[in-house]
Amino acid sequence: MRKLWLATLSILILGLITAVATTGSIAQNTTAAPAAAPAATAAAPAAPATPALVTKDMPAKLQKAIKQSLADAKYADKTKKAVAQGVAKRGQEPGFLGIPGAPAAHYVWGLLWAIWVGWIFSTVGAFGGIMAGVGHITIFGLGDYASSYSKGNPVNKLITDSIRVSNQWLVGLSALISSFNYYKMGRLVLPLGACLAVGGVAGSWLIPELTAGKVSLKAYIGYFGLLVFVLACFLIYEMTPKGQASKKAAKAAAAAFEKGAKEGDSSEKGVKIVEGKQGIMWLALACVVISALWFNLVGSVMVVAYVLALAGMVLTFFMGTIRFTFFGVEFKFKAFIPMLGGLIIAAIASFLGVGGGFLFVPFLTSVAGLPMFLVAGTSALAVLVGMIVSIFSYMVGKGVVVSWGLIGAELVGIFIGSMIGPRTSKYIPEKGLKWIFIILAFYVGLRYTTKGFLGYSIVPPF
Repeated sequence: MRKLWLATLSILILGLITAVATTGSIAQNTTAAPAAAPAATAAAPAAPATPALVTKDMPAKLQKAIKQSLADAKYADKTKKAVAQGVAKRGQEPGFLGIPGAPAAHYVWGLLWAIWVGWIFSTVGAFGGIMAGVGHITIFGLGDYASSYSKGNPVNKLITDSIRVSNQWLVGLSALISSFNYYKMGRLVLPLGACLAVGGVAGSWLIPELTAGKVSLKAYIGYFGLLVFVLACFLIYEMTPKGQASKKAAKAAAAAFEKGAKEGDSSEKGVKIVEGKQGIMWLALACVVISALWFNLVGSVMVVAYVLALAGMVLTFFMGTIRFTFFGVEFKFKAFIPMLGGLIIAAIASFLGVGGGFLFVPFLTSVAGLPMFLVAGTSALAVLVGMIVSIFSYMVGKGVVVSWGLIGAELVGIFIGSMIGPRTSKYIPEKGLKWIFIILAFYVGLRYTTKGFLGYSIVPPF
């Protein structure tokens, strides 16, 4: 038991050490240049000629974006300056996506950071996208580099989309591995995760489509941060004796699971579906996934996408009550309730331009009344469906490019972290899992509160 606690603690510390070490590594590469650096900086304005900005090794999409920015008088000088400054800092060697002077891909650091991302997401079922973003945007310096091209610049948009999809690849793989592992361990409530995904996938495109130009809550992102603080405080309250009194089933199941884990008896007493029309569930999920793909890839005859999304959501009302047992304790829920929960979470995320994965956890613990031991896998399944749709839409529909070398190294790290997470989380008491989530929720709340009220975040990604 002590060894497993030490292993878990070491992974947590690894994430922090990696962040500090990588920041130092990037700082050295971006600021501590040879003695000739001042001269290079002074000569920057006259440095790279226009043809040198595009190389044959770049992805075609990037070449097109750079040419478009050079052809637009509004962005041309900014693009030349951004590349020149990058070359002055880092040299002519191609960096991210093959751009001369861009931050270089640090594969070893990427792998180590991804282990942390995979572990934290697979342990609590949230914060994978945020932690992946911390790595790509802040630690690896890609956020500042994208900003150097100015807002609206085609190159800025391309790099930003590449970062976003890179984050999604990491979260998607972690969600896939976590869902599979937790299902085998009997710690994934399949119908509950699927119903959350139905509402989440439908709402992720339907809400922005129906409210575009009518409702915009981005100005209130600071209040969203405060809401996250409130959620964290509510979870703390739920850990008190008074809060636990209303969670008798979850408490009993958690206690039985902790005892079974100590005795090496867990999977056989895992989730058992007693009642529920799962055939309708799969049909509902298929409808909303096809609707999202239609919206993103076809974009015409939109009535088809609307009908499919509506059909998927309505079908959950015909699933009736889902009942399941976990370590002898019975739980039940109406199928349409998690669908509506996923829809509301997707609406909030779409309005504010944030990821909604970390909102699934409070929903599953507070509304669905699940013990934390079932939350990570169930949340991962809901996230997985959304990530598959989003990655496919970005890369096939919009042709977004990524740095496959960096992604490849990170996916190895994600695999390692996501395999460790489900196996170590069962030895962490439920209160321990909640405290991990609460600490990270305070971090997220601080980020969005300061970003909303101050105009910038005081914690990474800035």
